[in-house]
Amino acid sequence: MSARESRTYRTQAIVLGHFEYGEADRILKLFTLERGKISAIAKGVRKISSRKAGHLEPFTHVNLLLAAGRDLHIITQAEAINMMDGLRADLRRMAQASYVVEVLDRFTYEEGPNQALFRLLAQTLARLESGPNVETAIRYYELRLLDLLGYRPQLFSCIDCAEPIREQDQFFSPLGGGVACPRCGKARSEAWSVSKDVLRYLRHFQRSDWKSVSAVVIPGKINAGMSALVEAYFTYLLESRLNTPDFLRKIQGSTGDAQFRGGTPGEVTGDE
Repeated sequence: MSARESRTYRTQAIVLGHFEYGEADRILKLFTLERGKISAIAKGVRKISSRKAGHLEPFTHVNLLLAAGRDLHIITQAEAINMMDGLRADLRRMAQASYVVEVLDRFTYEEGPNQALFRLLAQTLARLESGPNVETAIRYYELRLLDLLGYRPQLFSCIDCAEPIREQDQFFSPLGGGVACPRCGKARSEAWSVSKDVLRYLRHFQRSDWKSVSAVVIPGKINAGMSALVEAYFTYLLESRLNTPDFLRKIQGSTGDAQFRGGTPGEVTGDE
């Protein structure tokens, strides 16, 4: 095997984003099956004659042939597995896909493969493109992502006294990484209250596989409460706010049902 052959490899990838480079090139951020998150350059891809351009749009699930470079991997061949055209044709679905990609991008580094995370990303984008329950797909994605990253929130017993969580309003502590019972939660200044209905849906999604929740239609206020809680937890873990949730709220014509104070929700509620 020649040195050149040893530098080349094939992989599946999801295009997270790109920016223009030079007169005709483009640098892409990719999440790959075999190597995790990488940066790669597609040379000449902005030329009209380029055959790779249509296969390297954001969200595309693609088969790639790459050459490992000193600083950047070089894309030599690209063939789309799923173009995700349905996402780019629908503003709301595209915004949801942008959120999914931003969350993964902000939580991951170029540190090696995570095949379970790659599969979750590919499956979620496919569900957003063609599935009827986009909010359900997003809520499922958030909880699975937290599991895979090692941030699984404790939702079934109190993080302080370890007593089982009962069917009543509770508190959520980002510092403690889960739910605190009413007695323990009141002693935590950083915790916010969460309704029993929001918590019930979160617990169901956390312990279920996709087949068990795919047909679930989350009531609007409960969905807003789930979204607010997870967004605030993400903000705590990342130590900064995400960009896409505000855009999502704008295109949905609402600022959300949960009120934020100082970066965390006041009371996260939900009604059937």
